[in-house]
Amino acid sequence: MSEILVVGSLAYDSIQTPSGKADRALGGSANYFSLAASLFSKVRVVGVVGEDYEQKDYDMLNNRGVDLAGLSKVPGKTFHWAGSYEGDMNEAKTLQTDLNVFADFNPQLPEHFRDSSFVFLANIAPELQLQVLEQVKEPKFVGMDTMNFWISIKKDVLLNVMKKVDLVLINEGEAKMLTGASNAISAAPMITAMGPSAVVIKRGEYGFAMYTKAEGYFILPAMPIPTVVDPTGAGDTFAGGFFGYLAAQKTKPTVAHMKQACIMGSMMASHTIQDFSVKALSKVTMADLEKRLNEYKKVITV
Repeated sequence: MSEILVVGSLAYDSIQTPSGKADRALGGSANYFSLAASLFSKVRVVGVVGEDYEQKDYDMLNNRGVDLAGLSKVPGKTFHWAGSYEGDMNEAKTLQTDLNVFADFNPQLPEHFRDSSFVFLANIAPELQLQVLEQVKEPKFVGMDTMNFWISIKKDVLLNVMKKVDLVLINEGEAKMLTGASNAISAAPMITAMGPSAVVIKRGEYGFAMYTKAEGYFILPAMPIPTVVDPTGAGDTFAGGFFGYLAAQKTKPTVAHMKQACIMGSMMASHTIQDFSVKALSKVTMADLEKRLNEYKKVITV
């Protein structure tokens, strides 16, 4: 299996949804991504945590075979985010953000991380994404995420990153903000015109829309989940399942691989949203995934 490098946040979240609330819930893009991707392939994490980061949370990733050589523990508190969801729960309302030790995050890759075949640049400042790309050697495939904050204040740097990656994963609101388009369908080819050969636009309960320069659109609905408990981390879980599947193929990704990777990412995310934090995701087995995939096939097959 090819090695996957993820650079992103590890956090503790305070979350409120119609189903209840969770305080000091494990979160952060690198955690969700790693738990999903490690079901398929080896994962390497680069990130930073504070002195309050608990041993059981290290152990959870270690037990999934995740390489934490690039995870730094420094004086101070771990990144904290507080948010709430209402209505259709497709967008979170941020109540509080405490960057803490993440404010001085300076991603430095251990030497054995630099040959990673697959690289995912999670939602961090675009300057840091560029810094990571300068340290990796010859990856087969690079993907990135971003958010409205970076689009609004650092769009020029963000566009520079986009020229250097193969894939952009982004939600529908951010895709429209980035391009000025009125919907995901029109936004998708505009994003690939900015550099990447493919884009996956995450659409929450409506599934995803992938667009590739080679073959155009690939669009499917989400797995129907009657009760969404907590959508936090669903996008990063999708990315983890996507990259995990690609890395398990042991070859340079084709469009056919990416189509199947979208489905795997969607199935992984459908588990995440069924409980708070990473509780459901951390328990997912390959047998669970195959069962969910068989259920999904009934949804999309004529």
